Parts: sequence; structure tokens; C-alpha cells
Amino acid sequence: MLTKDVLIDKIEVVENGAVQVRQTTRVMENGVELSKSYHRWVLTPGMNTDNQEPRVQAICNAVWTPEVIAAFEASRQQQLNAIREQQAA
Repeated sequence: MLTKDVLIDKIEVVENGAVQVRQTTRVMENGVELSKSYHRWVLTPGMNTDNQEPRVQAICNAVWTPEVIAAFEASRQQQLNAIREQQAA
């Protein structure tokens, strides 16, 4: 019998507060793994997490304090300013 398992097997928080998520899809036949593939995505502080599974939402809610979101936004603005300065030069 063929089965397909799809699960979130890794949730990581990186230094800037971003949450990296890895989803694994396994195709099994009679308990033997035939194939495995991964899909990854990153959620940045303050993003909408309504379409994420509850474990991912819980981690984001715990990590994304107002201070973390503000620091992330400030860092992103600094990066944008640096890019604009380089393009203007």
C-alpha cells in the first residue's frame, strides 16, 4: 500500500527573529520509504501566520515580541537605505 506523509519536521528561530520552517513529504510503500522531498520557507517577524500550522504559529507568537519586530523592521530599513545609497552613487 502506498502512503504519503506530509509533516513539519523542523522549525528554527534565527538571530534576527525569523522563523525557518521545513516540511517533509515522504512516499512510503508497506512501511518502506520510496522517496522524500523537502519544502522550506521563512517567516519574518510581524508576518501574518494565519495559514501556518498551530505549532509554527505558537513559536512565532512566543518569539515575535514587539521589541523583536521593531528591531527587525529597523534592520530592514537600514538595509534598504544602504541599497539606495549604493544606487545613487
